[in-house]
Amino acid sequence: MELYRKLSKISFLKNSYAYKFLFVTFLGIHIPLIGLLFFVLYGKQSASPHSIVIFTLIMTLLATGITLWVLKKLINPIELASKALDAYRSTRVVSELPTIFKDEAGLLMANIQESIAENEKYINDKQDLVYLLSHDLRSFAGNSQSLAKLILEEYPSDFIPEYADLICQSTEQQFIFIETFIKLIKDEDEISKKVMDTKNLQMSVVFSHVGEQVAQKLVNKKIKLITTIEVEEASVKIDEDLLIRVLVNLIDNSIKFSLPESEIKVSVHLNKERLAFVVSDSGIGFDPKYKEELFKKFTNRSRLGTANEPSTGIGLYLCKKIVEKYQGKLLAESEGVNKGALFSILFENSN
Repeated sequence: MELYRKLSKISFLKNSYAYKFLFVTFLGIHIPLIGLLFFVLYGKQSASPHSIVIFTLIMTLLATGITLWVLKKLINPIELASKALDAYRSTRVVSELPTIFKDEAGLLMANIQESIAENEKYINDKQDLVYLLSHDLRSFAGNSQSLAKLILEEYPSDFIPEYADLICQSTEQQFIFIETFIKLIKDEDEISKKVMDTKNLQMSVVFSHVGEQVAQKLVNKKIKLITTIEVEEASVKIDEDLLIRVLVNLIDNSIKFSLPESEIKVSVHLNKERLAFVVSDSGIGFDPKYKEELFKKFTNRSRLGTANEPSTGIGLYLCKKIVEKYQGKLLAESEGVNKGALFSILFENSN
């Protein structure tokens, strides 16, 4: 950037990035000519044509090398702008780009910096608004629930308890929706801040944490979890905690839609040079033609579990978003309703 800064101080170059390139190229082209003039004028008087040709070739090669090196330095503003944009897209890191330059490269850096700042402000404002809205909605729902309880306590009759109970059920659903909405915003924000680096994961450790988090739900429905680990260690571009979260969500989903005293299988293996995590069950399954609907946010394909467990409609959506952010694929398969389901996570194996 130092060369770019110095050239930007020259009056006839400061407003044009193209002029900077032309100026450097002009100087580079004339270095051999200037060198040749000095060699002829101030060199040995007996310089032969052969030595002049050799000197000219050397000066041409030297000038070409210097010109290419300087032009490479002059591209630094574009590289800096590209890295800043890439850093924000992959890790949401806000870089500080210079905004004082007036040529095309300077305007590019300034526009990228301004756009990133505006987008960051929009995200923060959106989160503040969502949290404020959620807080107010909770207050309104709470008021309705309090009134319903007051009706039950103060004015018993044949019909009032039934109506008040319906109000309570409605407000409970509102609370669930609001908590789900807040969780969605928080999870999406957390995912966007994660750094995409290759991690070396121990699968026995990953599956141990997964088993701990789903143990109680398995016990509640008397479901057996069968784990198969064919790959003990692998390098993948995903944080261990996010991978655990995805596997837990998929197993939770299988538990919800499996019958009591059934089995859920989870495994990890290599599939054509790709690392595959598979969660399968023999539960209620789904119609294959609707499999893409399962991954949509607040999908209308969400159903109650086999024990009437509620479904928020965001679990599979978040799983797919996490997996795809880390360059993986999440696939769903089923032979049909009441024929079980199989979910596969595929990552490129970096080993």
